Amino acid sequence: MADTCLSGICNPRRTQGRVARPSGRVNLLVLQGPGLFVGASVAKQGGDTDITSVILDIDGRNVVNLTYAAARNFGLTQPNPFGLVLHQTQAIDNVTIGYPSPLRFERELVLAVDVNEPNVVQVTANVIHGTP
Repeated sequence: MADTCLSGICNPRRTQGRVARPSGRVNLLVLQGPGLFVGASVAKQGGDTDITSVILDIDGRNVVNLTYAAARNFGLTQPNPFGLVLHQTQAIDNVTIGYPSPLRFERELVLAVDVNEPNVVQVTANVIHGTP
């Protein structure tokens, strides 16, 4: 008999990716499908201009591509129905991604950053995901 998770996500888990002193595009996490994306957090320490982009691609389609500066300029600093929120402190900028319903991926989920600013010390990402 097949295992089913009624109205939930089977096998929920957190996967983390981290890179120190990044430059250019860096894939923080690559998850193989099928799976369900529940949410993510991408924290950046350092950087002078916040023109580092957070990029989420699901099955080869772009879902998120937004700089930390753009998130601030667009007013995505409070919970909102768009699913993206920027939280800032003096030391850390953190973009969170989450939608009312999980996003299904069949082949691959890629969470990346494109660092186009000096003095980024590290970027850490956490993704909550599971199986359908």
